[in-house]
Amino acid sequence: MESAGIEFAYKLLNGVLKYKNGMDILITRYAPEWPVEQMAVIDRNILRIAIFEFLVDKETPVKVAINEAVELAKLYGSDSAPRFINGVLGSLADQIPQLRRELLYPSEVV
Repeated sequence: MESAGIEFAYKLLNGVLKYKNGMDILITRYAPEWPVEQMAVIDRNILRIAIFEFLVDKETPVKVAINEAVELAKLYGSDSAPRFINGVLGSLADQIPQLRRELLYPSEVV
């Protein structure tokens, strides 16, 4: 892997770890029928990566992050994973400004 790819992977990993708790709260809110702890590990992590990309990092366009997440779900998830991932991320994408504030500045959100 080239150094840019390695740097990008570290950025995703560190970002997901830093914001994991807040992202899990958002996932729980937008997928209440699927508790985060009971969700397939791959689905949970695909959601976290995409959420980090479009709510925190902001370098990846929302549609691109969602499409990449759906493609990962097709490759590594169950048959229902792509639709689930797309639905959750699509719902989140409709609320970006509010959710970004909530995730990045939780003490300021009332």
